[in-house]
Amino acid sequence: MTEQHPERTNWRAVWQLIKPYWVSEEKWKALGLLAAVIGLALGMVYLNVLFNTWSRDSFNALESKNYAAFKEQLWRFSYLAFIYITVAIYRVYLRQSLEMRWRAWLTRHYMGEWLANQAYYRIEQSRIADNPDQRIAEDLNMLTTETLMLSLELLSSIVTLVSFIGILWSVSGPLAFALAGKEFTIPAYMVWFAIAYAAVGSAMVWLVGRPLVRQNFHQQRYEANFRFGLIRIRENAEAVALYRGEAQEQAHLDGRFEQIRANWWRIMRTTKQLNVVSTFYAQFAIIFPMLVAAPRYFSGAITLGVYSQIGDAFSQVQDALSWFVTAFNRLAEWKASVNRLAGFHAAVTLARNQTRGITVERNNVGAILADQVQLHLPDGQSLTRPLSFEIHQGQRILVEGPSGCGKSTLFRAIAGIWPYGCGTVELPQEARLLFVPQKPYLPIGSLRAAIAYPAADNAYRDLAIVHYLDLCRLPHLKDHLDMADNWSQRLSPGEQQRLAFVRVLLTRPGVVFLDEATSALDPESEAWLYDLVSRELPDAAIISIAHREAVASFHDLRWRFVHEGLGRNDKANGTGMPRYAIRATAIAAAVTA
Repeated sequence: MTEQHPERTNWRAVWQLIKPYWVSEEKWKALGLLAAVIGLALGMVYLNVLFNTWSRDSFNALESKNYAAFKEQLWRFSYLAFIYITVAIYRVYLRQSLEMRWRAWLTRHYMGEWLANQAYYRIEQSRIADNPDQRIAEDLNMLTTETLMLSLELLSSIVTLVSFIGILWSVSGPLAFALAGKEFTIPAYMVWFAIAYAAVGSAMVWLVGRPLVRQNFHQQRYEANFRFGLIRIRENAEAVALYRGEAQEQAHLDGRFEQIRANWWRIMRTTKQLNVVSTFYAQFAIIFPMLVAAPRYFSGAITLGVYSQIGDAFSQVQDALSWFVTAFNRLAEWKASVNRLAGFHAAVTLARNQTRGITVERNNVGAILADQVQLHLPDGQSLTRPLSFEIHQGQRILVEGPSGCGKSTLFRAIAGIWPYGCGTVELPQEARLLFVPQKPYLPIGSLRAAIAYPAADNAYRDLAIVHYLDLCRLPHLKDHLDMADNWSQRLSPGEQQRLAFVRVLLTRPGVVFLDEATSALDPESEAWLYDLVSRELPDAAIISIAHREAVASFHDLRWRFVHEGLGRNDKANGTGMPRYAIRATAIAAAVTA
């Protein structure tokens, strides 16, 4: 399986993930909200500057025991605090609104890209990306939420740094000292101390915490794999129970959870080391400005208010410079999610742009025409010889052959979802084709919606649905059309196949492809359904894959996949892959039940 390397996504790829929304049809609303959020964030920085001057004036009033000035500062604090609370509330509210708008747009966009041109099908075939459900549901959430929060916090840190570094420069004063018999003076020494302190802390955090990017990347994948294993058991509960496969499933899940546990311990060890550095850094930052500014206060060079202002300004500058230190854990998780999304985006793009070796086009002939269609496996090996055939209106064709010879693959090629191979398939311009697999797909929801799929749940009248439920021997389902359930779990395989025939009769296609669509039924029910379809759809072409000879009586032509040995190139390349051809013969007497 191809994986995006957990540390190698470049910033161009990141920008390709972020950019689409901001140039989409919603860009003006998005930019307006973003401007409002940025304005409120900058407003909070300005309020912090006002609180800094308030702190200086309040402590000066306390030092001089000026009660009138102190009361004035209390009133000043009251209205500043009210404004700060309002700004803080709406900054979060508008940011969350923007996050959800962005996430909703990206989710629709990625789901559309994933579902378009059967990209989801090709990704599963080639296994070039794992757990697309997690990437759409969780990683997109992480991208929008953390990108906004981290970006706004970085912007606030930059503006805070610019705002408070001037204050700190003006009030911290010079530091004079002698070294090796020479006098040195550092102007605004508190500024340089803050920069040096943050630089050392950031470097240490980066060195210690760098493995978290890779570890979080793997943790998300292991968690998704474990959840997928649990879902598989739920979806196949009956088969697991019949096989008594609980011990094997337990061992399989234990193995997947062991990956989670082992990687979690690695995360814990890295996080512990990171916390040692970051916690020490944060705690010492509380006392550091007090220690550095104390000599000037006790010498009388500054007042208590200025001393308080220096401490607050140093703290603001140090916090701004320490953005990388405090955000590193979240940055590591964000980077891991971005890497996974970049890999998913690349996989979807590759799947959608995959060259179609088998061309599927529309014609005005009124028949399905195939010219020199050769089926390949995904690894490039030839499965069949070049096949040419025609399917005309009203024909009944039975497709037979050994397992693995390419019968179902031929159906997929005609449907246009199998890109591996070469040749051309032409479909009638107005023909409606319906492919019925051995295991029908029944979406979770009302029975009415499951029957109508892929049409809307109100596409067919109840009278028509009930009529065909009776004809397909499913009368017990007539009173459950509005019941919501997981019908693929509630109904037996035979009931599901009969329900698929209800769908066929309601859809009334011009061509029906039945891929072992009656394999779970008894011979009598199978014969009943074939006869029913033949009577209800007399002009439709019916092409069936089946292994029971009794089904042949409902067809007039037999296509048998015949093994013709290895070709010259196969022998030369040593692939050992046999290739098949179709041998068409008439079925002597087509009868109905």
